[in-house]
Amino acid sequence: MVGKSSYARTHHDYPASDVMTACGHRFVAVTGGVVLAVAKKDTWTAKKNDGATRGGLSVSILGDDGVRYYGSHLSAVADGIEPGVRVRTGQDLGTTGETGDASACHLHFGISPPCAKQGDWWNQRGTLYPWPYLDSWRKDGQKSPVAAVKAWQEKNGCPKKATVDG
Repeated sequence: MVGKSSYARTHHDYPASDVMTACGHRFVAVTGGVVLAVAKKDTWTAKKNDGATRGGLSVSILGDDGVRYYGSHLSAVADGIEPGVRVRTGQDLGTTGETGDASACHLHFGISPPCAKQGDWWNQRGTLYPWPYLDSWRKDGQKSPVAAVKAWQEKNGCPKKATVDG
């Protein structure tokens, strides 16, 4: 994320971080990798309240480290960002917004194992709290979620459906 922002060390009912920031800030790749999934149309409605569409506009990548990184509630996805496209660290993936089930501009940021790579929104939205890594990266540190993601997957496998519907 490029621009002034803050985030909490909690999230409602599953591990993720909501990075609070103004609309229009750049959301960038935290590592090099390949784009797994992109949602360029906001189809969420309160009437249906479907977990699969709550993120609105979103991008997930499979990092070269084997970890999936996900950002949602974007106002736009960057040009050229499509499944299968290779991205580099710091490359624009989109801009922050308030699409989907968002009540304020922010970036929902999730870290998870790649599991199904696409379609498993319940895993994609986050299985580990990102804040320890965000703290490190803000200070130009190199803390990696690889071991924690591997341990989570060894313990939990790849859930085939949502365990919470938040």
